[in-house]
Amino acid sequence: MEDRHVTDEFDVGIKQTEGGGESTLTVLIALGANVLVALAKSVAAVITASASLVAEAAHSWADAGNEVFLFIADKRSRRPPDKAHPLGYGRAAYVWSLFAALGLFIAGAAVSIWHGIQELIHPEPASEFLVGYIVLAISFVLEGISFAQSVRQARAEASAYDRELLEHVLATSDPTLRAVFAEDAAALTGLVIAAGALGLHQLTGSPVPDSIGSILVGLVLGVVAFILIKRNVGFLVGEQVSPQVRAAALRALQSEPDVASVSYLRLEFVGPRQVFLVADVDLAGDHAEHEVAAELERLERRITASRGVAGAILSLSAPDQKPLAD
Repeated sequence: MEDRHVTDEFDVGIKQTEGGGESTLTVLIALGANVLVALAKSVAAVITASASLVAEAAHSWADAGNEVFLFIADKRSRRPPDKAHPLGYGRAAYVWSLFAALGLFIAGAAVSIWHGIQELIHPEPASEFLVGYIVLAISFVLEGISFAQSVRQARAEASAYDRELLEHVLATSDPTLRAVFAEDAAALTGLVIAAGALGLHQLTGSPVPDSIGSILVGLVLGVVAFILIKRNVGFLVGEQVSPQVRAAALRALQSEPDVASVSYLRLEFVGPRQVFLVADVDLAGDHAEHEVAAELERLERRITASRGVAGAILSLSAPDQKPLAD
């Protein structure tokens, strides 16, 4: 019986495809793409004097800065537990990702909307439209490469959880994946808006469409930033796992030879791919008091040996507690 406990990992339903260095690669690709795109857009904005290109340049610089925050988030969250932080540093990922989302809102959305409004009040005609179109096309290719990487990672994880792609992006405990996916999707949308606004500016000779394009880009960034802020706050204050993960953890507990039933189970995320487990169990057979304590401690050690569990607390079920159903 002990061999089973040593060789089989306690399965709490956290898929191993949601780990590793994939998130780091996704962030680094996004960082490289955003720096190149931001430089190109800045030059084009100066040459063309296009309001929507100024908004797009601000957007890309904000994204580039955000990727630094996301890289820090990914690295800090992987630090091992210590005496001061026995559950590890997983929640640091949500703190730094929250900074990135706030940066997107302030440096991206607010600046774009403010600049668009200023251009409506004090319009300036644009020129050298071909330069703008070329830069927007190059930017679309670079942003598309970054977006393809985030989609590839998200799709693999979504398949493992049997979720739709967007459902998984919103639900995943990995804030860096969600941020890169959302920011790249917003960037591609912003590029389409900027191209349309620049084209209308050229066709009509009026800078108004260009100014409205800048405001629209800002609104898109504001919506994305709000979603990211809300999701990070949710994980920081303690978000419960999905029903599928909870069901997997319950089955794993019930399958333990020394566990007769489980009457209470709570799991919440304490970091990317890391949960904290609290359960009330009824042990099989009759045990002396000192044996009960030792058995619960052994079960806790087995559970926390899983890569998906940062900590576990087990208690005995009260006599009047009813067992949980599968």
